[in-house]
Amino acid sequence: MFIGIDLGTSSVKTILIDANQTSLSTHIENIELFNPSVGYYEQDPESWYDATIKCFNKIKTEKPKEFSAVKAIGISGQMHGATLIDKNNKVLRPCILWNDTRSFKQCTYMENTCSSLRKESGNIAMPGFTAPKILWVKENEKEIFNKIHKVLLPKDYLRFKLTNTFYTDMSDASGTLWLNVKERRWSKTLLNLTDLSEDHMPRLVEGNQKTAIVDKKLANELGFKNDVLIAGGAGDQAAGATGAGVIKSNQSVISLGTSGVYFSPTNEFISNTKDAVHSFCHCIPKTWHHMSVMLSATNCLDWISKICGLNISETMKKIENFSNYKFELNSTPYFLPYLSGERTPHNNAYLRGSFHLLNTSTDTDSLIYSVLEGISFGIKDGYESTHSVSPKSEEIYLIGGGSKNIFWANLISSTLNQSILIGEDANLGPALGVARLAMLSTEDFSLNEVIKSMKIKKECSIDNNLCERLDKRYKVWKQIVNINKPIASKLMEN
Repeated sequence: MFIGIDLGTSSVKTILIDANQTSLSTHIENIELFNPSVGYYEQDPESWYDATIKCFNKIKTEKPKEFSAVKAIGISGQMHGATLIDKNNKVLRPCILWNDTRSFKQCTYMENTCSSLRKESGNIAMPGFTAPKILWVKENEKEIFNKIHKVLLPKDYLRFKLTNTFYTDMSDASGTLWLNVKERRWSKTLLNLTDLSEDHMPRLVEGNQKTAIVDKKLANELGFKNDVLIAGGAGDQAAGATGAGVIKSNQSVISLGTSGVYFSPTNEFISNTKDAVHSFCHCIPKTWHHMSVMLSATNCLDWISKICGLNISETMKKIENFSNYKFELNSTPYFLPYLSGERTPHNNAYLRGSFHLLNTSTDTDSLIYSVLEGISFGIKDGYESTHSVSPKSEEIYLIGGGSKNIFWANLISSTLNQSILIGEDANLGPALGVARLAMLSTEDFSLNEVIKSMKIKKECSIDNNLCERLDKRYKVWKQIVNINKPIASKLMEN
């Protein structure tokens, strides 16, 4: 038996599988997100652990025999979060999350100070990454900075709570801006830039390697009858790709969650800083990936739901009733989905969301459609940036909460003019991915035995007529983005 844990921004998801990868039990526990100021996003690390234990207890109640026989656990997590630990292993402050944009000035400092930063890391300094966050803490919370003993990513804090050890995997470490991604090692140059050393970092492992076992006292309390291994695990996107079976260069995966991500594996390290594409390690040895990231995806739907006086369930029900031809696209507004700035391809913390070309016939439905379309265009923007340096994929999978909506999936397929595959349990992709890594960590299974493409529930069809209309709208949307970029920057700077 194996457990996969997916520590997301809004919830912790868990899955229990057997050696045949049959899903025996799944559970979700919500966690609270704090937004203390514009562009600031934080969480209490203890809430992650509390939610995980609640999920464990629910699995144990539902499948007591199977739970007690668990051999290994894999952990996936939201990337980039700065969890600061003192010498007594106590959390120093709330975790600064991946979508927090307060450290944009520190990014400028890092780029200007270290001429080799992009060559060393293979990436651009972005506010979402961990290292700039630490510089912000150093400049604004000096007393806390001076007490830092370890810097842990969110999933690795969970590992610490379960094992009392400090490890991270290559895929998650890639998003810190302290890793030499090409050589898969910590970079002394980049650590020195933030006045830290390798002593402040967890030990590096591959995602399928074993790290430690669950603390024996905790294991007894939880009800495990044997030693339980913890695998290296993965950042959420690499985990989701592994859950979908996407580890080859002819495959890609789109993840529609709080953020929108286009993920494409590569057999070698190729940097693409020109288009603000992330070049990271995959959680599988000797494999890398490109990743385009838009900061606001399904949370744009949450936002428009509130604006329209709807709850998200009511919004999703409306979308289910949409048809491709319900909207007169020539008079439908355009939406820029930049509620919290943007990464790929703009790397601009100042960008903000906006509607364009509203008219007297604009109603709730057309606003919601515009939001869906704007997010889809943002995915296409990242898709084009990613494949500017690599061939387009033969297979594209769709995972995440947004994958449950067929209208939206078809819209994305027609926007990209490429068929998209939706798998069974696509919403549990990251949890399944790290459960697979847990299997591999026992060394009882081969990579080919474990990492297989997910079972396909639906193949989204391409509407050729709609493709042509969407392509015209996408070109106008790009023009609107380019016009708005300098305006947003000027307004936000003031």
